[in-house]
Amino acid sequence: MAKIIPFKAVRPTRDKVSLVASRSYQSYTQDELEARLDYNPFSFLHIINPGYKYHQDITGKERYTLVRNRYMEFREDHIFKQDKISAYYIYKIVNRDGFSFSGIVAAASAEDYKNDVIKKHEDTIEFRERVFKDYLKTVGFNAEPVLLTYPDNKVIGLIIEKIQQERAEFEFTTTYRDTHYLWKLEDPELVKSIQDEFEGMETLYIADGHHRSASSCLLAEDLKSENNNHTGKEAYNFFMSYLIPESNLKIFEFNRLIKDLNGLSKEAFLIKLDTVFRIENRGSELYKPTQKHHFSMYLDGDFYSLYLRKSNHSFNTALDALDTQILYKTVLEPILGIDDLRNNTRIEYSHGKNDLVSIKDKVDDGLFAVGFGLVPITIEEMKAIADEGLTMPPKSTFIEPKLRSGVTIYEF
Repeated sequence: MAKIIPFKAVRPTRDKVSLVASRSYQSYTQDELEARLDYNPFSFLHIINPGYKYHQDITGKERYTLVRNRYMEFREDHIFKQDKISAYYIYKIVNRDGFSFSGIVAAASAEDYKNDVIKKHEDTIEFRERVFKDYLKTVGFNAEPVLLTYPDNKVIGLIIEKIQQERAEFEFTTTYRDTHYLWKLEDPELVKSIQDEFEGMETLYIADGHHRSASSCLLAEDLKSENNNHTGKEAYNFFMSYLIPESNLKIFEFNRLIKDLNGLSKEAFLIKLDTVFRIENRGSELYKPTQKHHFSMYLDGDFYSLYLRKSNHSFNTALDALDTQILYKTVLEPILGIDDLRNNTRIEYSHGKNDLVSIKDKVDDGLFAVGFGLVPITIEEMKAIADEGLTMPPKSTFIEPKLRSGVTIYEF
């Protein structure tokens, strides 16, 4: 039974939301960051990069304190206002490629995460969990929802459709050409209907935001231990999430680029691959795989199709059958000598929204020796991994939608 509750969001005023909303900090180039910080005083980037005011890189607890200060300045200047009534927030995004996503911004239970009602499919790094927990504890808010997915639900779907017939609280298009809409749902009967539907779900799945979820759970435990009057209803027992039905999730692959052949000649490398795959040289044909256990490879000016020789491969778990795991266990680790997919500097990743031409260009330019293309992982595979308590290799999925920071803010 999943506990998903409404909350009183802190939000930008209608006239400033398009100026406040920002992509994730890491997605900007240095030139883009400087342009937004120089010419947009309302950007949320000013809050999360407080040192820019002094042209200094500030880190650690000093940065956390200044983030809190910048946030409070936005509050004091009435750029942000808090809603007076708890609500669910219906959020729709139509991205530049024409894909439309509709879901609910709400507060999810840290206890549900701890008890595996909210399941994960990726490993988290303990150090990063604790760093972000300390950050949250200092700043006192979260501005970027965790992306959760739930089984398609007719009742919730009809309520979302009903609310979207009304005038949106927010409607703005970004320079990235994504259009965002937000509606506030306060009606007690509809709120209860949504809450009841979620309570009837045994499991929700994290699509994106594993570290944020883990850090929020650590924060809840910390603040609970410090509160002698803890009731379980405090805001710190929950974390802001964007809940979207499984059918509305868009999953892209992450392709792999390797800088060298681990000392092997092209011919020796192909011979080793032949023991695991049926190989066909496709020449200049831009081959993109369309089935599980089929891979594309670009090497020395040619595309190749690689079909797994299944007679030599057994699948005992959902992880064994995952293409990113297969590539790791048959090629990257034993042949190319890459055992640490997260930290090895010889491997890089290119998400599937970048087509295979980008892989070809990088190999042709001599930046990499070989590139591999995969098919996207399905939601069923992702859930099976989580249900078995397993985790995918790093960079197995690139998932949309990607939300803007600063549109809804959760205080605790």
